[in-house]
Amino acid sequence: MRTLIHDVRLFDGELTIPKTDVLIENDQISLVGPSLDVQPEVSINGLGQTLLPGLIDAHTHVFDGSLAQALRYGVTTELDMFCLPQILAEQRRLAAENDDVADFRSAGTLATAPGGHPTQLLAGPLLDALGPQALDFISDPTQAPAFIRARLAEGADYLKIVIDDGTVHGANLPVMTPECATALTEAAHAAGLRVVAHAITAGEVEIALDAGVDGLAHVWTDLAPGDPASLRLAERVATQGVFAVTTLAYFEAISAHHVETADCARPGSSTNAVGSLQALREAGVALLAGTDATPFVPAHGAGMHRELQLLTEAGLGPEEVLAAATSRPAQHFGLTDRGRVAVGLRADLLLVHGDPTRDITAMANTADVWRRGTRQPGHGLSQNAAE
Repeated sequence: MRTLIHDVRLFDGELTIPKTDVLIENDQISLVGPSLDVQPEVSINGLGQTLLPGLIDAHTHVFDGSLAQALRYGVTTELDMFCLPQILAEQRRLAAENDDVADFRSAGTLATAPGGHPTQLLAGPLLDALGPQALDFISDPTQAPAFIRARLAEGADYLKIVIDDGTVHGANLPVMTPECATALTEAAHAAGLRVVAHAITAGEVEIALDAGVDGLAHVWTDLAPGDPASLRLAERVATQGVFAVTTLAYFEAISAHHVETADCARPGSSTNAVGSLQALREAGVALLAGTDATPFVPAHGAGMHRELQLLTEAGLGPEEVLAAATSRPAQHFGLTDRGRVAVGLRADLLLVHGDPTRDITAMANTADVWRRGTRQPGHGLSQNAAE
């Protein structure tokens, strides 16, 4: 199948081209350029629209139905940061064999201290139903090599470690020791895995950086905007070449929850997260758009659109935001076949009405979605009828 999208504005993952043509051939992008002289089976008039790489959400938690929901909003790849082992294999099979769901990569089972985060979220009947295999704890650095071998056997694409004492959530939780964090990171690197750390206070981020992690799954939320300590920490993140996943939509959700429940433990999480994000941006840290999507809030797909809006409200330019949601995650997670619109890459694409390179809210006006070259039904196809 050859599909030509002509006279379209293109954001290629890095730069905007005001008007060009893009040819999709089977599952790949085969040509990009003005006035292509080809004879496609399907021709789509792109005037007044913008073509972009499919979105990559750099922090999600995949459950049954998550990948289909994500794709409906133009999220063509999710980077899962903890998938329950009971459903991981089936979700992998689903994504590999079907093009009506988003693709995904996964950390598999995360590393946490016994009784540590997110144990409190899986407590009671849920954890009893899942069984003890739902989590795999680590309490001693000597356990790190075996833990990594178990993750490799599980098919993990990277490792996620949790350094979280529960403060931000108004809890008091056991926390991974610096020695365990370092041992896990070293063992993961020896096995060729990137390491992403869940750390949401400045002190926890310091432990993660000392351990040598590659990325932060969140920004920190315990320092006020403009705090000199936050600026110094951001400089250290930049110096070590560590990326940061934004998850402003997550912090917005938990801040709202604190207010609704009159839990004043951390009502300012969202404001502080924005301040940390701005410090990281000023320091030149690579920012990756991610939501921490779950079956609750933020929601898969829709949460990513909210994340893009929050990032622009935090001061990022629209093209900068779009890169954070496309080429940047692909680059930092080694996804060399996607994240940009270029010849030879997968045809994971999103077509929207309007110009999101000037107004990010245009991202909500979905016209078409392609996953691995397959055009998804129900996205304004009447407006983009084949000519």
